[in-house]
Amino acid sequence: MKILICSILFLTASFSQSADEKLLLTGNLANDSKVIQNNYVENRAVEYNFQTNERKSPFLGGIMSLVVPGAGEIYAGEYWKAGIFIAIEAAMITTAIIYDKKGDDKTAEFENYANQNWSAKNYADWSLKYLKENIDPSVDIEYYRGIVFNSDGSVNWSGLNELERKLGKYQNVGYSHTLAPFGDQQYYEMIGKYPQFSHGWNDSIFKDTDYHILSPNFKSYSTMRGKANDLYNVASTAVIGI
Repeated sequence: MKILICSILFLTASFSQSADEKLLLTGNLANDSKVIQNNYVENRAVEYNFQTNERKSPFLGGIMSLVVPGAGEIYAGEYWKAGIFIAIEAAMITTAIIYDKKGDDKTAEFENYANQNWSAKNYADWSLKYLKENIDPSVDIEYYRGIVFNSDGSVNWSGLNELERKLGKYQNVGYSHTLAPFGDQQYYEMIGKYPQFSHGWNDSIFKDTDYHILSPNFKSYSTMRGKANDLYNVASTAVIGI
């Protein structure tokens, strides 16, 4: 039995030592056990750490960022950059929405102001007077009055445009535009942009003989339109940034 145990211990020691390392065994079970125990080398499996470096396509990352800002950075594993881009994108979208809404509100404000304070009838009356008294006294003013006003006193838009074209034929009289139909975007732009429309405002002085004289309401209205345009410009800039 002792011989069997010694044989097992010997074989164990042989496989546990390096090739150049030799153990001297005496044949005494107690002594040989201590020798083997003191010289035992534990065999450990070698651990291998395989790391694969997957190549990321810069082109694909660029396309992803173009479609969805921050997606390219996520694809590349740069999550903090992706967070920054997404935050900036969200801020720009929010800015565009907010300022576009503010622009709409300001537009509604100046259009309502115009509807209450500017009159095509006042503008037509002053234009007829201006033509007869300051431009061409020989003109048949009743003809133009007949085509500008309907029988109920309302303005005939095509007749008004014909009067404007008549005035536009004279040199240096300031009539360079024909009034756009009521409610059009161009209508609201013209009445607060060109001096020829100043005398349609209800605070203008009818006896004025110079179309360059701008009424306070004309100036206030122009300021409101300018503020609306500024708000839309901020929204447009934010959209470009997106």
